[in-house]
Amino acid sequence: MFGLDNHIAGLGSGATFLIVAGVAALLGLRHATDPDHLTAVSTLVASGQERGPRRAGVLGLSWGLGHATTLFALGLPIVLAGRYLPEPVQQGAEAGIGVVIMALAVRLLLRWRRGELHDHSHTHGEVAHRHPHAHGATRRSVHEHSHAALGRSPLQAYGIGALHGIGGSAGIGVLLLAAIPNHVEAVTALLIFALFTAISMALVSTAFGYTISRGPILARFARVAPVLGVVSLAFGAWYALGAVNAVPYVF
Repeated sequence: MFGLDNHIAGLGSGATFLIVAGVAALLGLRHATDPDHLTAVSTLVASGQERGPRRAGVLGLSWGLGHATTLFALGLPIVLAGRYLPEPVQQGAEAGIGVVIMALAVRLLLRWRRGELHDHSHTHGEVAHRHPHAHGATRRSVHEHSHAALGRSPLQAYGIGALHGIGGSAGIGVLLLAAIPNHVEAVTALLIFALFTAISMALVSTAFGYTISRGPILARFARVAPVLGVVSLAFGAWYALGAVNAVPYVF
C-alpha cells in the first residue's frame, strides 16, 4: 500500500535469512492493515450478535487463516516459477471482495434498521452482563444467548479471508521474489508472511472488538453502526468497480 510493502521488502535484499524472515513477518503484519481487509473484518465483527474482544479475535483469526491458506497456495507457484493467476481471475476475485464487503455492510445496516444493535445490561446472579437486543413488540427478539448461531461464524469468516487471499496473491509474490533469491528461503518466507497476516488480523480484530464493547462506545453503538455501514458499503462499491477498471484503483 502506497509503496510501503516495496520499502519493507527491500530491507531483505542480499541479507541473511534471519533478516529475510523478519522482513516477511513485517510484511504479514502490515498486510493485515490494508483498507479492504480492515473494512471487511470490522464490518464482520460489528454486524455480529456478540462483539466482544474474544469473539472478534476468533473471527479475525479465522479470516486470517483463510487468507493465509490461499495466499500460500497461490503464492507458491509465483515464488517458485513466476507463474501468476490469469488477470481475469484476479480481477474477478478483487470484484468479489468488493461485493462481499457490500454484503456485510448491508447486513449491518439491516440489523441496525431492525433495532437489533441497541445495548442494555442485566445481571446473572452477581455477574453484570451487557449485550444488544431488539426494541419494539413487532420485531423479532434477539435477547438470547446463542451468540455463535446468530453471529457470523468462524467458517464464514475463513471463507471471506480465503477470497481475499486469491485477490491479493500476485502482488505479494512479486514483493517476496524481489527480496528472496533462494527458492527454499522464498517458500519459508511466504509461509511466515501468511502466518503473520493471520496473527496480525487476529490482533487487529481483537482490538476493534475491545474498543466497541467498552463504555461510551458500546452505549452509543447503535448510532455509530449506520455510519460504519454506509462507509463500508461505499468502499465495497468503489473496490469492486476499481477491480474492473471502472474507477481509479489506488491500492
